[in-house]
Amino acid sequence: MTAAKTLRHAAADLGRAVRLPPLATLVEWAARVGYGARGFVYLSAGALTLLAATDRIGEAVGTSGAAGWLAAQPFGKVWLVLLGLGLWAFVGWRVLQAVFDADHEGTDLKGWATRAGQAASGLFYGVLASGVFEYLDEFGEATSASSAQAESVAENQEKAAVLLGLPFGEALLIGAGLVVLGVGIGNIVRAFRDDFDDALACPKAFCGTATALARAGYGARGFAYLPLGVFVVLAGLHARSGEVTTTAAALDALEAQPGGSWILGLTAAGLMAFGAFAFVEARWRRIRPPRDLMG
Repeated sequence: MTAAKTLRHAAADLGRAVRLPPLATLVEWAARVGYGARGFVYLSAGALTLLAATDRIGEAVGTSGAAGWLAAQPFGKVWLVLLGLGLWAFVGWRVLQAVFDADHEGTDLKGWATRAGQAASGLFYGVLASGVFEYLDEFGEATSASSAQAESVAENQEKAAVLLGLPFGEALLIGAGLVVLGVGIGNIVRAFRDDFDDALACPKAFCGTATALARAGYGARGFAYLPLGVFVVLAGLHARSGEVTTTAAALDALEAQPGGSWILGLTAAGLMAFGAFAFVEARWRRIRPPRDLMG
C-alpha cells in the first residue's frame, strides 16, 4: 500500500470516528487559513515599515519583526499560537503543491521550476513558523519587533560565518546572495508577467482590483529582496560575515540614502498590498487538493 493510500485510509477512518469533513475539505480549509496567516504577516510588516518610513517608529521590520510586534500585544501568546499554526498550515499546502502538484503545473521545465519555487517558499515559511513558536519559549522576556530584528541579524551573520569557514566559503556566500537577488528579480518578473486572475474564483468586478494588489505586492516584495542580496554578495566578496544583514535592516540602510524615505514608504505600501492579496487568496483562490492523495 502506498503512503498516499495509507494516509487516505487513516483520514477516512478518523473521519468516520469523529464525523470530520472529507479530507479534501480539511485540506482546503487549512490552505485558506495558511493564506490568511501569510496575509497577516505581510500586512503587519508593511504597516510597521510604513511607520518607520514616516519616523513613527525607529526602524523597519521584516516578517520576523511582525511576529515580535504581535508578541508584545495583549493576549500575545494566543495570537502567536494562532499565527504559528496558520503558517504551518501554509507550509503543508506548499508541500502538496510542490510534491503532489496540487496546482497541476505539470512535469515540464516550467512546471518543475514553479514547483521548486513552491518548495522554497514552503521552506521559508517553515523557518518563519518555527521562529514564531520560539517566541513562545521566550514569552515574558523583552520581546519586540526591534529585538527580533537584532536577533535575526545576529543569526544571519552567524550562518554567514559558518559558510565562510567552509572550503570555497566566499564563493558559496556570493552564490547565496545571487540566489536572493534571483528571488527578488523573480518576484518582480511575476508582477508583470503572471495572470493572477487565473487562480482566483473571485467576482468578476473585483478581479481587476485583486490583480492590481498582486502586481504591486509581488513587485514590492521582489524589490525588498534586492538590497539584502547585494549585502550578501558584498559579504562574500569581502569575506566579512558582519556585512550580512536582514531584509528589514537592508531597507533601513536604503532609507538613509537620498529619497530613501519615499522608497521605503512605497515598498511598505507594496508589502501591505501583498498581504491584502494573500487575504484575497484566502477567500477566493482555487484550492485543488491532489486527486491521488484525496481519493
